[in-house]
Amino acid sequence: MIKARKLAKIMKALSNENRLALYLEIAKQKESNFEAPRCNVSHIVKMFRLTAPTISHHLKELVNADLITTEKQGRYLVARINMETLAMVTKTLSGIENKWER
Repeated sequence: MIKARKLAKIMKALSNENRLALYLEIAKQKESNFEAPRCNVSHIVKMFRLTAPTISHHLKELVNADLITTEKQGRYLVARINMETLAMVTKTLSGIENKWER
């Protein structure tokens, strides 16, 4: 189970529409590339109608919430979904559902 403070930080990070779309795009890129589950950030910048500094800010917020990790590969920044955090959130939210089922 994930602590309430951490879950609140995650939910706050995903409450921004652009940030949520960015997170979902990073997740989608993982699904489409089975050999190397990563997403080139320069590709993401082209997809959104936002400036590179704005995308950078949103990525920083996602990293701070432990939702993604980023690493530099040559000239590119690559983002990956943090699968541990995703699993903890899924487990926590599934636990809520199980408590309400009758």
